[in-house]
Amino acid sequence: MSKKIAIATGTRADWGLLQPLAVRLRERGADVAVMATHQHLMADMGDTITEIIADGFTPAASFPAAGDAPSIMAMAAAGAADALRMLRPDAIVVLGDRCEMLGVASAALLSGVPVAHIAGGTVSEGAFDDSVRHAITKIATLHFPETPLCARRILQMGEDPARVITTGALGVENSMRLPLLDRHALAESLDGWDPGDNFLVVTLHAATLEGRVPLDVQRDMLDALASLPPTYRFILTYPNSDIDPRPLIESLHEFERDMAPRVKVVASLGRVRYLSAVALSRGVVGNSSSALVETPSLGVGSLDIGMRQQGRECGPAVIHCAADRESIARGLQQLLSDSHRELAARRENPYAGASPADTMADAILAFDLQPFPIKHFRLLDPDRALTDSGPSLDRTSPER
Repeated sequence: MSKKIAIATGTRADWGLLQPLAVRLRERGADVAVMATHQHLMADMGDTITEIIADGFTPAASFPAAGDAPSIMAMAAAGAADALRMLRPDAIVVLGDRCEMLGVASAALLSGVPVAHIAGGTVSEGAFDDSVRHAITKIATLHFPETPLCARRILQMGEDPARVITTGALGVENSMRLPLLDRHALAESLDGWDPGDNFLVVTLHAATLEGRVPLDVQRDMLDALASLPPTYRFILTYPNSDIDPRPLIESLHEFERDMAPRVKVVASLGRVRYLSAVALSRGVVGNSSSALVETPSLGVGSLDIGMRQQGRECGPAVIHCAADRESIARGLQQLLSDSHRELAARRENPYAGASPADTMADAILAFDLQPFPIKHFRLLDPDRALTDSGPSLDRTSPER
C-alpha cells in the first residue's frame, strides 16, 4: 500500500524548494497531500496558492494563518490539526524555520504524525528563526540537514545519527536542473519591462532581532541603490510577513515610482523567474537565504545586509555588510567589481549536493517512521564529561 505523505508550505519561497520533492515522492507512488497556509492564501502577498495548483498539486487542505507571529503560529497549529485529522498521513514534511511551520510541526507531534524536517541545524542569529528551527528539530523524527556542519549541530542536540541524512540544499538542485528564461522571455514575463544588461535582484526581509526599525533599514538600502549609476536597474520582490509588511511594500512601490523606469517591483517572481533573474543579474542584494544558498551555484555574487543571516554558512561569493546606507553602498561597489564577478564565477557553494530531492524521497518512504521516537541527549564524544571544556553547540566554523 502506498504511503500518504503530507507536505506543509506557507510561502512562495518554501514551495519553490519543496515542489521537486513532491514530484519525486509522487513518482515513487506516494500519495502526496499538500497543506497550504499563511502567505499562499493572502492576496496582497501574491495569492501564491495558484503557483502550487499550476505545478499540478492542488492542495488537499488549506487554512489561513495571519496576523502577528504568535497569531500565525496558533492559527497554523489549529488549521494543521484539523487537516491532519482529515488527511491521516503517514508522515508530514516541514521545511525550515518559520513560525507557521512551528505551528504545523507542533500539531503533527500532538496528532501522532511523524515529522521529516528539512534544513535543520542552520544558524541565522539575526532572527527568532533560530529558536523556531531548533524547536522543530526536537519535534522531528527524520532530519535532512543541508551541510555536514548542520548535521553535526543536529547530532549535538541529541538526535539519532541513523535519522540524520545530509543531502545538500533543494534550492541548489533547482538552480542546476530547471530550464531558465533568457532575457527576452524574462522581460516578457515582467509585462515587457526590460531589465537590461546591468540589473540587481533585491529582497530584504525584516530582521526580527536586528535592533533597528525594518523600514529604516529598507530606506537605507534603497538610498544606496539609488546612488548607483543610471545604467543599473533593479527587480525588487516583496518582503515576507514576519512583521506587518504593508509599510515596507508601500515604500518599495514609492521607490518604483520615483525611479521609473529603472525599477520593477514584483510580489512574487516564482521559482523559474526568480532563478532566471538571478542567473542573468549582476548580483543579489538583501538578506534572503537564497542569496547564500542558491545564488552562488548560478555563478552570481550577493550582498547580504545586516544580521538576519549572521552565522549561516556561505561561500566566498557572499559579501556581508552592516545595515546602514554607507556600509551598503560600499558593499555594492565590491559586489559590482570585476574581481568579485571573477570570484563568483567559480561557483563555490557549501550547500551543493548530488540529488537532494531523490535522497529525501527515498529516505521518507524507506524509514519506518514513528510519531514519538525515543530521544536521548548525546555528546559527540561520549568519553568526555560535560564540563566547561566539553563540546558546545558549534555555530561557526566546521573546523571547530
